[in-house]
Amino acid sequence: MKAVTFAALVTAFRDDESIDFAAIQRQAMRQIAAGNDLFICGTNGDFSSLTFGERVKVAETCVSIRGSARLIANAGYPSTYETILLAREYQRLGVEAVAVITPYFISCSQEGLYRHYATIADTISVPLYVYEIPARTGNSIDVSTVARLAKHGNVKGIKDSSGKMERLNGLIQVCTENPGFELYNGTDSLILYALRKGALGCVSGLANVVPEWVRAIANAFESGNQNAADAAQKRLNDLRERLYSFGYAPAMVKRALYLMDKSVGNNRLPANISDSTIDEKIYSLLLDLGLLRADARL
Repeated sequence: MKAVTFAALVTAFRDDESIDFAAIQRQAMRQIAAGNDLFICGTNGDFSSLTFGERVKVAETCVSIRGSARLIANAGYPSTYETILLAREYQRLGVEAVAVITPYFISCSQEGLYRHYATIADTISVPLYVYEIPARTGNSIDVSTVARLAKHGNVKGIKDSSGKMERLNGLIQVCTENPGFELYNGTDSLILYALRKGALGCVSGLANVVPEWVRAIANAFESGNQNAADAAQKRLNDLRERLYSFGYAPAMVKRALYLMDKSVGNNRLPANISDSTIDEKIYSLLLDLGLLRADARL
């Protein structure tokens, strides 16, 4: 089975916190060269710090160079109305599909979440993917609600970043009962677990740091080399556990990539962490894992 790997692409910023679109293009092309597809304006893409117009421009930038790579763009806002406006802009630009993160700041009922996604799916012609990451949004869409949405003709799947095996198992059952509905795991430590259970692929934040490592898990799985797949997942898990122990995960991913390629810049404030102590820890980790040359400088 073909395993699909999406990179949850970072957004590159200059020192003045304006977006560096040329640097975004370079990062997108790096992912495509490694065999990964593109997931943009998500958590690792700092979507919550971007304006509406900037999210449109990021999508336009990636559409222009994606070639045959798949491109999914997160259109989520707390309101259904504004989400539809952005989803329509993405559709106009030519993205393959739209993801919609669960609403944040406001507390939603399951019926409210169902109507939110169904209404958006009714108004666009490109496929819609539910985007679940309750640790960041405070809202979680129940598996039973996902099952209802799976019967909507234009809700094509879910990116699940809950990090819960039991939930992934429930979503696999939804996929089994609704042929064509797709599951993408969004937790890097569970890529192989989800593939073995029947997920179509993953959306990986750590692909920003190690695009080939993420693709290696999928390649080994596809070839049936289970020992190699286990080893590739273990290697990624080691990086994840050590890197994320230093702080907020998306900021750590961005900072690690920054130490490898200064052109991606820092996060926007307040997620910007220019902390020399943390930098030294990340630098040492990257050296230890062979991701930086010994003569590289902080």
